[in-house]
Amino acid sequence: MGQEQNRLCKHALKHCQSSEVGACCGHAVEIETNDGAGSAARGAEGETLMKKKHDESRRAFLVGAAVGAAGAVASTTAEAQTPSTPGDAHSAGMAHDATGGHGVFLNDDYYATVAAIAERIMPDAPGEPGAKEANVVNYIDLALAGAYSDLQDLYRRGLASLDAYSQATFKESFVFLKPEQQDQILTAMESGKATGFTWPAAPAFFNTVRMHVMEGMFSDPVYGGNKDFAGWRLAGFPGAQPTFTEADMNSSQAFTKPIVGLQSRARSR
Repeated sequence: MGQEQNRLCKHALKHCQSSEVGACCGHAVEIETNDGAGSAARGAEGETLMKKKHDESRRAFLVGAAVGAAGAVASTTAEAQTPSTPGDAHSAGMAHDATGGHGVFLNDDYYATVAAIAERIMPDAPGEPGAKEANVVNYIDLALAGAYSDLQDLYRRGLASLDAYSQATFKESFVFLKPEQQDQILTAMESGKATGFTWPAAPAFFNTVRMHVMEGMFSDPVYGGNKDFAGWRLAGFPGAQPTFTEADMNSSQAFTKPIVGLQSRARSR
């Protein structure tokens, strides 16, 4: 199963980073309306519907990619950050949960901005979690304070450039923009049209954050994200099961055993 999951993960991430996938990055929706109050109302109603469909398409793509990618993301994240003991595993991800808005590495403003970016990349839906519910920003914060500490300056500079571009475009910080305006900013970054970025370049910064959002959504909860297995439940991924029976492998039905994470397996040893 490991080789197949890795193959699917590489395929999913390849397409996630392709220019075809507007669903991954949040393209702005433009609605043409006629003059008059009635037309304006219909335009607003249509824009809301289009926006809802747009968010749903983004989620559908990411969840579809995650079915193959979740196992490999969990595996590769574990290889990068694997603790040596169960106690270390707890401290690596679950010991700090930045509920107050201030992270281990990210300050209040950075934390809020990264959370807002993550929510536009992986928005929630009725009855289904998004980046906020999965606590993706906590995963990114912990990673930047540990295994990804070499990317701290990239985040500092990238977030500063993002906010400067947001101010220049909409006269407001990114976190205070409407969702459709945030989508326009992120789309411009992905396409390289956002101005004011030197290092990192806008597409490079966007792709880095998007990859980290995917990791935080679908990696093992021991690393701080995927809270309550939100991402795995969304993708139908069973987690770090110790074994799969022949019946499990041959069944066409959904896997119904409880989801297992690294922390619960460490405690059972």
